[in-house]
Amino acid sequence: MQTFSIAIHGGAGTILKKDLTAELEAAYNRGLEEAITAGYNILEKGGTALAAVTAATVSLENCILFNAGKGSVFTKTGTHEMDAAIMDGRTLDAGAVAGVSAVKNPVELALAIMQKSDHVMLSGNGALQFAKQQGLNIEEEAYFFSQFRYDQWQLVKNENVIALDHNIQTEKPSNAKATEDKKFGTVGAVACDVHGNIAAATSTGGMTNKNFNRIGDTPVIGAGTYANNTTCAISCTGHGELFLRAVAAYDVSCLMEYKGLSLQQAMEAVTLDKLVKINGEGGMIGVDAKGNTSLVFNSDGMYRAMQNSKGEKQIAIYR
Repeated sequence: MQTFSIAIHGGAGTILKKDLTAELEAAYNRGLEEAITAGYNILEKGGTALAAVTAATVSLENCILFNAGKGSVFTKTGTHEMDAAIMDGRTLDAGAVAGVSAVKNPVELALAIMQKSDHVMLSGNGALQFAKQQGLNIEEEAYFFSQFRYDQWQLVKNENVIALDHNIQTEKPSNAKATEDKKFGTVGAVACDVHGNIAAATSTGGMTNKNFNRIGDTPVIGAGTYANNTTCAISCTGHGELFLRAVAAYDVSCLMEYKGLSLQQAMEAVTLDKLVKINGEGGMIGVDAKGNTSLVFNSDGMYRAMQNSKGEKQIAIYR
């Protein structure tokens, strides 16, 4: 019998137990629980992997704790620019959006681009116009506001740096670099359905104080998001520039296809070796067409969860 499964992540980086209050830890766990449940319920009813990863990612985008959708980080100019991607492992169809604002759920826009346009990636104002044309939910700037993200931005907005989504503390000592205490706030999901089809989705608000319409690995097919029934579905979270250079998600697929590595072996090779060698901090989640899941990271922690039809379930934050 086909095993169906789902895995999700809510970001990786310097995530230490000493930095999270019991209340905040419980809130993150609730956010992960709601997202994994949203996706698993679809799989349990015979729904597609594509529908499951969309539902799980929407749930994470709607949770203000995660840097995607509501609660996205602030850009240099005090706005929000969001990226997302989705890919269907059965058909290799993909959709992506970069630097979009006002769209409540960027992953739904990525899905619409995949299903209802002749393109793979749209960006900026054009992507927003397409979202409106498709009747997707549009929100005012205030909807995306998070006091925590705003406070983070205030610490670095006058500096010529981008911050890798500061850790839980919002006080920065005068001698600290803006990139210390890193947390890469991207969300994503991968799933395998009862038919053995797989899919991946990823969404992010990017880096705090990002400038010049910076775009990371999330919306780039093969870098931060990839799915192919013959190998794996991957969603990444980390320092986007390094994941872009490594073509991280597709590299896992290549190791499986051309070297015969298992999902776990391939993900470990990329995350714990190749990325480490170029200082690429972060992690990834993966699934194959047999329903195997893997959650691998080289940072101190990664908000993550998995559940499958064998009765296995995990929700975790720390290493």
